Amino acid sequence: MRVDLAVIGAGPAGIAAATEARAHGLSVVVLDENPAPGGRIWQAIEARAAKDGDDRAAQEAVRAFRACGAEARFGATVWCVEPEGRVYWSEQGRARDAEAAQVLIATGATERPMPIPGWTLPGVMTVGAAQIALKTGGLVPSGDIWLAGQGPLLLLYATQALAAGGRIAGVLDLADPGGRRRALAHLPGALRAPSYLARGLVWRLALRRAGVPWIRATDVRAEGEGRLERIRSVADGAVHTRPASLLLLHDGVIPSVQITRALGCAHVWDEAQRCWKPATDAWGRSSHARIVIAGDGAGIGGAAVAQLSGRIAALGIAAALERLTEAARDSAAAPLVAARARHLAVRPFLDALFAPLPIEPDDDTILCRCEEVTAGRVREAVSLGCLGANQLKSFTRAGMGPCQGRMCGPTVAAVIAAARGVKVQEVEPYRLRFPTKPLTLGELAALHETVQ
Repeated sequence: MRVDLAVIGAGPAGIAAATEARAHGLSVVVLDENPAPGGRIWQAIEARAAKDGDDRAAQEAVRAFRACGAEARFGATVWCVEPEGRVYWSEQGRARDAEAAQVLIATGATERPMPIPGWTLPGVMTVGAAQIALKTGGLVPSGDIWLAGQGPLLLLYATQALAAGGRIAGVLDLADPGGRRRALAHLPGALRAPSYLARGLVWRLALRRAGVPWIRATDVRAEGEGRLERIRSVADGAVHTRPASLLLLHDGVIPSVQITRALGCAHVWDEAQRCWKPATDAWGRSSHARIVIAGDGAGIGGAAVAQLSGRIAALGIAAALERLTEAARDSAAAPLVAARARHLAVRPFLDALFAPLPIEPDDDTILCRCEEVTAGRVREAVSLGCLGANQLKSFTRAGMGPCQGRMCGPTVAAVIAAARGVKVQEVEPYRLRFPTKPLTLGELAALHETVQ
């Protein structure tokens, strides 16, 4: 298969880019692991009744994508991308490949790991995972359900669960109390995007009306024999223990960089969010000429920003492939760039209000769930001379399990940095290699037999 553009990810950025690219005559293939378009943020959007204007806009975007003529391959797991534009994926048990003049990576974000004591117990999961279960399976929380952490998604899920008839026992707010003071300096800019602030207030009001306790806490621990039974935390200077059947954790999201790192794209450190993100120009172009990145995978901005970034990236690709003049590209992109700037105006406020929580796990806390490597073992490795995450693999096997460091990468780097007394960005992160997802020999052997 040969195409002008291969898009990896069918979330807001990916489908917007595909739709825009098709409008300029490019041949497009879109690859996504999910069974339908929408990504995580719009998961199952076609199967749900629209609840508000955002849902209706999302459904319209998906309809436009369905009608644009791009070839969509769902259930497609991308496991390798070459800088020259060849993409490999597995679909229905067989490996396939395509040669693209340009590749747009729109793999979105992943939840920041939050390694509290007991976070590997059955009954502890992320807010994002619970939201997926709510959207796709209608699984409504009941019983002693607690949320702990910070950030807009925590508020959004709580209100969605309540609206679906669920019950929330309480929210443990772990945000730094000083965040409000720091955020005030960015409030004038945030007022350029007042809808984001209004949503937050509406969500908090909904929880208050539902009588959900909102508790400012620290030192949260999940406890139980074989599964979650209770939560221990410190609030108002006292230790509290509460029964719990489910604990949902959340500390914001970070760009998903597995593919871009494996490709060797240049990355930069985002100090506000304390994470790595790909280095891109105004059109989403990476340090590789044929690789473009859009959406939250290039920096957290949310669904609206992702859509706009996808369209802007597609315009840049169309110009690079000589389907548009640079003047036409710039004219079409100008209102999109201005709209994106308005949406992004709220980010400094949110970044200050919800600054990432410090990573200071006890020695017994597991960091790498795949290989069951604790923080204590990581600190011991540093005491023996380990300087970075890649060396740590030799000491402990951390990062060598099925997730290839997706879950433990940020926390391992933070613990190494603290043990060495250096900044996190001075610790070399995991060096990722393809395949970035598990691949069977049977799938690989079938690659040359694949009918395109």
